[in-house]
Amino acid sequence: MVDRIVDQGWSVPVTSGVQSLARAFALLEALAASPDPMGVAALAEGVGLPVPTVHRMLRTLVDLGYARQDPTRRYGLGPRVALLAEGTGAMLGALARPHLTALVDELGETANLASLDGDRVVYVAQVPSRHSMRMFTEVGRAVLPHATAVGKAVLAGHPPTEVLTLLTRTGMPGHTEHTLTDPTEFAVHLEQVRRQGWAVDDGEQELGVRCVAVAIPSGPAPALPRLAVSVSGPTARMTTDLIDRAVPALRAAAVTLAADLAGPGR
Repeated sequence: MVDRIVDQGWSVPVTSGVQSLARAFALLEALAASPDPMGVAALAEGVGLPVPTVHRMLRTLVDLGYARQDPTRRYGLGPRVALLAEGTGAMLGALARPHLTALVDELGETANLASLDGDRVVYVAQVPSRHSMRMFTEVGRAVLPHATAVGKAVLAGHPPTEVLTLLTRTGMPGHTEHTLTDPTEFAVHLEQVRRQGWAVDDGEQELGVRCVAVAIPSGPAPALPRLAVSVSGPTARMTTDLIDRAVPALRAAAVTLAADLAGPGR
């Protein structure tokens, strides 16, 4: 007999032998997907389980350090989740590498995977171009999102009020003469990114470098960080023709990588 665990609009088939484990991960993913601590009733509704079952499992997760209960008796992720998070970057890089390599083979320029981590965009993985002159960003580098294609692609998936709040916290320093530094102008630009489904950094982070990016759909894996995949290179080679070719290739890579990240059966 096969049961199903429902979480955030998708379902996971589980056998009775791993049902408790599947339920625990469903709870952890629900907690990770929520920006605020959650009550037992809301969690139970989100994962499709009875309240007593959720309450019992939460007590176990709290005892193990993977969940915590705040003074309002709501629950969030616990400190031991950081032990699991340490391997996330390596996992994302390993899954992304074949897709990034395929982009380099097709387009000839450096391919990147980046994630929104707090208020900054962090480069998670990269496959460099085979040209002697090429774009190179150190994996692990964190940059402000307003001046990068990957940052714009990710921010376009957030409500405008959240984007404005983020930009108010970080400021909008001008890295080059092309950087957008006015929140109102940036909001108009980001709306265009939302409509077309891709973003460009045209010498805004670094003069002489152009980058085009597409956000990776979160789909059935809302607990994952917001990600974007990009291709970047010298402006002279990143022509309009190459960008026109890159956008559909990036969209295809984003969809297939999203499916890989979601795992089998999702």
